[in-house]
Amino acid sequence: MTQTSFDITRRQALAGLGATTALTLSGCASLPRDEMVGKAAQIGADRLLEVVAYNLLEHEPGRATSLGVDTGRYAYLRGKLEDQTQAGQQAFAATLRQDLARVAAYPRDGLDSDTVTNLDVVQSAYEVALDGFALPYGDTPVGNWRTAPYVVIQNVGEYLAMPRFMQSDQKVENGDDADAYIQRVEAFPATLDGELERIKAARAMGVVPPAFLIDKTIRQMEQTIESASKGELFADDLRAKLKSTGMPESHANRALTLETGPIADALLRQLAELKAERAVATDAPGISVRPHGEEFYAWALRSSTTTTMSADEIHRQGLDELEALHGRMDPILREIGYTTGSVGERMQALGQDARYKFSPGDAGREEIMAFIWERVNWVKSQMPRAFNTLVNPNMEVKRIPPAEEVGAPGAYGGAGSKDGTIPGRFWINLRSTDLHRKYDLADLAFHESIPGHIWEGEFSNRLSLIRSILAFNPFSEGWALYAEQLADELGAYDDFAVGRLGYLQSLAFRACRMVVDTGLHSKGWSREQAVRFFVERNGSKREEVESEVDRYCSWPGQATGYKLGHSRIVDQRKRAQAELGGAYDLKAFNDAVILGGNVPMDVLEKNVGRYIARVKG
Repeated sequence: MTQTSFDITRRQALAGLGATTALTLSGCASLPRDEMVGKAAQIGADRLLEVVAYNLLEHEPGRATSLGVDTGRYAYLRGKLEDQTQAGQQAFAATLRQDLARVAAYPRDGLDSDTVTNLDVVQSAYEVALDGFALPYGDTPVGNWRTAPYVVIQNVGEYLAMPRFMQSDQKVENGDDADAYIQRVEAFPATLDGELERIKAARAMGVVPPAFLIDKTIRQMEQTIESASKGELFADDLRAKLKSTGMPESHANRALTLETGPIADALLRQLAELKAERAVATDAPGISVRPHGEEFYAWALRSSTTTTMSADEIHRQGLDELEALHGRMDPILREIGYTTGSVGERMQALGQDARYKFSPGDAGREEIMAFIWERVNWVKSQMPRAFNTLVNPNMEVKRIPPAEEVGAPGAYGGAGSKDGTIPGRFWINLRSTDLHRKYDLADLAFHESIPGHIWEGEFSNRLSLIRSILAFNPFSEGWALYAEQLADELGAYDDFAVGRLGYLQSLAFRACRMVVDTGLHSKGWSREQAVRFFVERNGSKREEVESEVDRYCSWPGQATGYKLGHSRIVDQRKRAQAELGGAYDLKAFNDAVILGGNVPMDVLEKNVGRYIARVKG
């Protein structure tokens, strides 16, 4: 198969978003009737999907900015924020309900397979989201991965998200941009109070986060309030952006007034509520012990896996996969001289080996950044061996803001904007260099950047707008784990066996997540029991997994999608190999998966089936 690259630019793809509104059937007059009807159906479906996409962005305007589509007739979205009140969330659900009905009713006859997939993806995402909105509390993801019962907690809430978003994604290149920046800052107190309304309502029905999460959140909230008192959330950022373009700094002065006044006051109101919650909180970590908790967790598992697997089934699969992966790790450990104890105990010992640690402090942080870029550049050069269709991501590696590091994972990453002006970002937690080892950092880089999240996002950004918006946890995270596997298959660890241990431990870590998440939320595990499972069974670093476990407590179900998604992709590869025999081609398979876009697991199976059928002819 000939190697290709995309022959349309992102801006051309964006221009096409509105093209369907200008199409008429006059150009189809010379076509046979059946073909003309099919053309009309295709145009209608494309237009419907465009309308559905912008209806969604009306409720989540920040995503329009992150995608780079808050332009032209939609430029007004650049100054809006999501309505976080309960009424606002109900209005969001009403829009989803209306658009789901339109998508479900649209005839599929005469449509090409890609458009059928687009409609099926929207229908699946909206059905699951609406079931989440029907729950009496929580933050429901729509084409997103975060299943959050607590609207404000250590890793959820606009007190964290809004400053990061404004600093990273809100461009200021002219006076209109500066006005939009201020409009969002002006709207921020109402956003915070909308969240406050919802967490007070949750407390009234007995839904209070675990005490250990509230303690973290209070510390972070206090740090955010201190930053606001100095103008560090918005005013400093806006001032720097204005200065870089040579514009007057009067808007920054306005931002400072808002930040030190209404915004700080709204943050203090949230802090007071957190302290009221802390007074009645317990350390019970699982959602199932809270009102409607079993119902919430069942939905969270469905949202996070795009399957109907039960907690017991996921728990058993995690244990089975962990045992199989440790079976692969054992001989490597023996080969490098670690022969005594369980795999977990030997991995703990390996973690203390000074040869694989980074220097402490800023010197180590620089070592980590250099290490990441060396591995990223290496794997980028290998991509022609794994794909026929190539992209060249615009990307950055950035430190997670110190104010967020305590509640954040070791790293995370994602694609840039649809128009390419905002780069994909690999965020690395550097609160301590001891979070990372030289044998596991390469694997982390492949997962978050290339050929993982940033690489995959580049392909999704070239699909229709609604497909760029909607993402599914098991595909996003399953693909990133599959990316780790590809890096190994391309030779990343051929001369560094300890690095392969890091890769296998990463997969085992995700198998542990299936066990631990279900343990916490379905089997009555304590936080300490969950931490010990990681440390003792997998040799994970306690400092790392304490934050991990806390994340599972605030995002029930989300952690189960990683290894489950990876296993489904690998199963589909085995299926293609078995059915195609000598006609199977790794690059063609990888293209079929990634060009099909981010999809639920049942749609992934259909996409691979179409690839197999094409090859068979």
